[in-house]
Amino acid sequence: MRRLLFTALVAFLLFTAAHAQTRFTYSRGQVVSPAYEGWRTEADGSLTMVFGYMNQNWQEEFDIPIGPDNNIEPGGPDQGQPTHFYPRRNPFLFSVKIPKDFGDKELIWTLKTHGKVEKAYASLKNDYIIDNQVISTEVGGDFGSLRDELRTNIPPELKVEGTKTRTVKVGAPLTLTAFAKDPDNIPARRGQRGATPGMPAPTVSPSALYRAPSAIVPASGPGLRLSWIVYRGKANDVTFSPDQMKTWTDTRAYGNSPWSPPYFIPEPPPDNTWITQVTFAESGTYVLRAVASDGAIFTYDNVTVTVTK
Repeated sequence: MRRLLFTALVAFLLFTAAHAQTRFTYSRGQVVSPAYEGWRTEADGSLTMVFGYMNQNWQEEFDIPIGPDNNIEPGGPDQGQPTHFYPRRNPFLFSVKIPKDFGDKELIWTLKTHGKVEKAYASLKNDYIIDNQVISTEVGGDFGSLRDELRTNIPPELKVEGTKTRTVKVGAPLTLTAFAKDPDNIPARRGQRGATPGMPAPTVSPSALYRAPSAIVPASGPGLRLSWIVYRGKANDVTFSPDQMKTWTDTRAYGNSPWSPPYFIPEPPPDNTWITQVTFAESGTYVLRAVASDGAIFTYDNVTVTVTK
């Protein structure tokens, strides 16, 4: 009888845990919430407020043009925010320079998705001060390490060759060449959980089940990486070759993501030069962003592409 009760209890707890995970995860139909990450003093003495967002969906992506449904005020509506929104958490994505006399005012980022308005309120209160260690902690950098050396971590160097604006025809490949390196090797590349050294990461179906992280913040493996994302424009019309490692916190197993077990981060290419081809299925103006990360903090560079028929 006791064994029967114990088995029933275990089954109930497993069902409850599974139900809790599925109840609060959605493929689509949920909203995007803008996020104020905090503010910092830059090396040149300027003040910047840093923003990201949380798309509550695992699959649904959004394109929200600058305007009433995507604006930052005062001083906007366009202050460099994205118009394409990938799934889940996209942290520390862009910053807005703030005058030193900003005082106790607030900068407000407003997003409207599925008819619901969400706002992020940004201020210069001391509670919101961030540094490189805070950023690393929030993104689960270096497997979630809290080592003091992460506070003085130097962000990756990043340079995209060529002009900041390009023109290409629909369907014609455009080559993007980017150079990135980690000047201080912090956090150092080391054992990748679950990966076999020198071997490529295993591949599984994109429908792999969501695997709940074991910590509050999903962990990211250390090691320099570079990915291109669509920052503005419809990502469904853009194809990168090779496929790009995700920059959003996809925690599903083998999800081609730094937050995805087994945390396999490929070695940088020769000469630390990433060569990527991109094609566009529709005409228009797109902003592509190169994202270089050492597994803890990020460096960005944008290229604007005009696509003609």
